[in-house]
Amino acid sequence: MLFLAPQLEALELDTIERIGELHKSLRYAVQTQTPKRWQGLLRRSSLARAVQGSNSIEGYDVTVEDAVAAMEGDQPMDAQAEAWRAVVCYRSAMTYVLQLAEDSHFRYSTDLLRALHFMVMEYDLSRNPGRWRPGPINVVDEAKGEITYRAPDAEAVPDLMRELVESLSQEDRSTPGLVRAAMGHLNLAMIHPFSDGNGRMARCLQTLILARTGVLAPEFSSIEEYLGRNTREYYDVLSEVGAGSWNPRRDARPWLRFCLTAHFRQSTTLLRRTHETQQVWDALELETKKRGLPERVLLALVDAAMGFRVRNATYRRAADVSDQVASRDLKALVDCGLLVPGGQKKGRYYQASALVQQVRNQFRQPKSVPDPFASHAE
Repeated sequence: MLFLAPQLEALELDTIERIGELHKSLRYAVQTQTPKRWQGLLRRSSLARAVQGSNSIEGYDVTVEDAVAAMEGDQPMDAQAEAWRAVVCYRSAMTYVLQLAEDSHFRYSTDLLRALHFMVMEYDLSRNPGRWRPGPINVVDEAKGEITYRAPDAEAVPDLMRELVESLSQEDRSTPGLVRAAMGHLNLAMIHPFSDGNGRMARCLQTLILARTGVLAPEFSSIEEYLGRNTREYYDVLSEVGAGSWNPRRDARPWLRFCLTAHFRQSTTLLRRTHETQQVWDALELETKKRGLPERVLLALVDAAMGFRVRNATYRRAADVSDQVASRDLKALVDCGLLVPGGQKKGRYYQASALVQQVRNQFRQPKSVPDPFASHAE
């Protein structure tokens, strides 16, 4: 037996509808017939933030720039060795998820989940990547210094995972994709089938289920960034639903509401970023035209405006130009007072000048997003 989705109440159905409206707005903003080049920047940064967020929950902290570097096969600027290896491996798993999103031959299987786990954990073979755990496992809350959850016996794992795969494989048009994804996450996390990396696998599975619904591009489906920013709340709700040991008869409603809140807030954040990025792009386009610069330099300028440190390799790949052309463009942006250089030699990077920061600040929108359940209840 697995954890089952609760019967949806009016508040939950209303929140799902509100999330759907946000998804429609976001889809319209990023899937126009004549896509803007800034949309590629937003997709890349959204996926990088998801990778960063999921790994930060496990203590593998990297900057968003390094997460972008991992996504693009570049070298890190700041990341420590182990954190970098973990992020690169998770990048591989998430890239595979992107490939599976529209695969007409796709099917869920335990082999698929074990393969994804190997991708996530291959940086440390001592943690049995791609294999079910051989023995018991407990979840320890490091902040509290106590065991908060005892997973089911290792002998039960293969059957429970087969049951999970069977549930995911069933055609179920009556259950919203957001709910199915949340329950997939919860069940894998509670089964805890692997020696390590269970949290990352549960989050990766949730993103895969969402991507397969086709509601949004996979880059915009994930709530991993939100979970990374709200780790304490994330752990607390899992602890509340788990109640110390495997008991799938417990009410999963607190977890479902947490996930729906995450989707509502993450989608609102993405829509805000979409509007801000378009406005910043349009404003900076005027600045580049005044200076006679090619349109492609906006890819570096907008990245810098949104708070990223721009590197030659990052810009070169985004603009699809040679190293020589990229160097010339970046120098021109510095000479025009739009970028400020930093670092030396291989560590060279470029940041927004005061003028570019001023443009960015001009279009900032409020970041606060209410709890959809609390605000509705009022």
